Amino acid sequence: MEMKKSILKNAVFWLLSAAPIAATAALYGSLPEQVPIHWDLGGTVEYGPKSSLWLLSLMGLAVAAAMRILPKVDPRRENYKRFGKYYDVTLLAIILLLDTIYAVTVSEALHPGRLSVSRVVTCGVGLLFAVLGNVMPKFKSNFFAGTRTPWSLSDPDVWNRTQRLSGWLFFALGAVLLLAGLLFPEGAMFAILLAGVIVVVIVPTVMSYLWYRQKHPKGE
Repeated sequence: MEMKKSILKNAVFWLLSAAPIAATAALYGSLPEQVPIHWDLGGTVEYGPKSSLWLLSLMGLAVAAAMRILPKVDPRRENYKRFGKYYDVTLLAIILLLDTIYAVTVSEALHPGRLSVSRVVTCGVGLLFAVLGNVMPKFKSNFFAGTRTPWSLSDPDVWNRTQRLSGWLFFALGAVLLLAGLLFPEGAMFAILLAGVIVVVIVPTVMSYLWYRQKHPKGE
């Protein structure tokens, strides 16, 4: 039964990862020669050759492959058995966000102006942060997932406290981004995202150091 679940789960991951490639192949002939490839801070679209869609469509597959390989080379690979399902939730959330970005890009190419791309992407990123906020406190010590600092990697208690704090901050940022994507002016979204990312990176890093020094005042 467990093997069947594992096979089904991996099949879902790979199908979702490969879906943009299949969509690009199916839609390529109907796409305009120039497609959206970038949106600036004001929401202005920059265009490029439609062949650039192949690169975007491959991103999900590349991320899925990398996230399947990394645990196998992690020196603390045994710990993944203790939080594997939460790691899988993280992978699924990232793949779904990449699929959403791909779908929005194709929609904008075929039907310009139908969607507010910045709002859709901001909400998608907000959902990703909210998911990460829920699962990060479950992560066990490793070198590739979660908030890794020299101090959290050196002490299990510091690791756990750092992941819990990161979880709260990531979830809060996710909620703010969802609200921003729905209600705020489009020009404010990037500023909110940038400020939020700075907070969720710096605060856990500083607290990780302080907690470590509190436990190891002489640097042992």
